[in-house]
Amino acid sequence: MVNGAITDFFDIVKDVIARIEKEELEEIMTAAEEIFSTFSDDGLVHVFGTGHSHILAEEVFGRAGGFAPVNALLDEGLMLHNGTKYSKLEKMEGYGEVLWNSYDISEKDTIIIISNSGVNAVPVEMALESVKEGTYTIAITSTDYTKFLETSHPSGKKLYQIADLVIDNKGVPGDAALNVDGLPQKVGPTSTISGALILNSIFARTAEIMVQKGEQPPVFKSSNLDGADSRNEKLFEKYKSRVDYF
Repeated sequence: MVNGAITDFFDIVKDVIARIEKEELEEIMTAAEEIFSTFSDDGLVHVFGTGHSHILAEEVFGRAGGFAPVNALLDEGLMLHNGTKYSKLEKMEGYGEVLWNSYDISEKDTIIIISNSGVNAVPVEMALESVKEGTYTIAITSTDYTKFLETSHPSGKKLYQIADLVIDNKGVPGDAALNVDGLPQKVGPTSTISGALILNSIFARTAEIMVQKGEQPPVFKSSNLDGADSRNEKLFEKYKSRVDYF
């Protein structure tokens, strides 16, 4: 069996993971400390992305092993199930400002904005509005990719230039990272894999900090395990008035 592309892609992903662990560990730990402070102040962590990046907002929302005070900002116009129109909306000036004002996000919260390119208008505007509000802003983006591009926002800003903390997902320009012989276009995007790794690493460290400080992390248990329903229902009840979709 020929497995060249499979092995090559595995090697690419392993290299991305190794670089994140080596080069972004301090940023990941800082993010966890900030989120711990947010939870200690009874704040929420909001997670936002457009297009394929919205997948990562769902990755850490309402799931087994995930924190209850995490709010996924899921705007249907910016999600994939509505077709390719999201790619036009995410570049539309003013949409991010309107979107921000439709949510209840305060200065005691934290927002994680995920944008692989970091140059489209909506994630840039969400970050700009976050700065105005005084909400701590974490960006997950590809540094190499964003520096390769021009921003589409009239401010001239890119996401990484606005956020309080930037975590580089170590992606390449265009996201797809694998060359296949005979195919001019690369395949094998890495941003979803690396983004999920970064997010779950942040929240794993957050849980560790809370336990070390004698606090009980508000983490969901798999509904398929004994005792999950009663535990999870208490968390839903506590946060349902503040977290969308609970």
